[in-house]
Amino acid sequence: MKINFVVEDMFVFKYIGCATVARTIYRGLKKQNGIDLTWERYKFHADISHYHTFGPIALLNRRLASGKKILTAHSTPRVNIGNLALTRTINKRYPDIYRKFDHIITISEACEKEVQEMVPDVPVTRIPNGIDRDYFSPSPDKREAFRDMWGITPEEQVVLTVAQVSPRKGIYDFMKLASKNPDTRFIWVGGFPYGLLSKDYFKIKMMMQRKPKNVLFTGFVRDIAEAYCAADVFMMPTYAETFGLAVLEAQSCGLPVIARDIPEFHEVYQDSVRYFRTPDDAHAELSDEKTLHACAARAREYSAKYDIKQVCRDHLSLYEELVTS
Repeated sequence: MKINFVVEDMFVFKYIGCATVARTIYRGLKKQNGIDLTWERYKFHADISHYHTFGPIALLNRRLASGKKILTAHSTPRVNIGNLALTRTINKRYPDIYRKFDHIITISEACEKEVQEMVPDVPVTRIPNGIDRDYFSPSPDKREAFRDMWGITPEEQVVLTVAQVSPRKGIYDFMKLASKNPDTRFIWVGGFPYGLLSKDYFKIKMMMQRKPKNVLFTGFVRDIAEAYCAADVFMMPTYAETFGLAVLEAQSCGLPVIARDIPEFHEVYQDSVRYFRTPDDAHAELSDEKTLHACAARAREYSAKYDIKQVCRDHLSLYEELVTS
């Protein structure tokens, strides 16, 4: 069985979530017997072409490719709001694009519902995101390496967010919370993969230049696991997600998580994280050391539900079903 992954991961796009997930699945599938797996944007002959992005190169590949064509719905119109400029124009294209594929993999209940409402005639299969729990694991060495690199002392408390810099991801609430906690170091790892097309690009750039002393914006980092290991608390202030992979990565590294109270997180993470609605709520959660300690104690165990090994087995089952149908 020949499977080809098509991912537009050029330049900074290699850091966006869909490319990260695709690489994790690809590495996991490479260990499986019985499949010929490739990662080539310009390969057109495979039993299944599996698309993780749908930009111009991917759509050209889809037109020329043989075999079945699968799209994983990492992105949906809902999560573009507050993330991209020209959102309305971009979102109008989604139904036409989704209809071009033979099968769509959805990654959560919320994601699946949105896809089915847009393209009810396209068959879907829900397979959640997964992580490599060997890579995302607690490491004192990685903790020390990241803190040394960024001049963070061993005594400092670090609250970490990993996300694109955008209003949808909660950058403004992140800054408000940092201002309320001047003795805590707040770190945001991530950048602007969409450049000038990012929502509020110039406004946020100016805000970042005027940031408080306790705030650090690292941009993209060489080893994201080091950032998780260096933190004491992970905060995800996003307003909308299809899954929220960064929360899972943080849990696998043993971090307590404070996350926005949104349906997507309740579905995926249930009571394994602490929820907040406003910056004041988040401030109260940060101050509750006993609860954070209890949250951290069960974090890594909870992440086992989404081990990449099982996610790869689910993908293989779907591939086999589609090839033989």
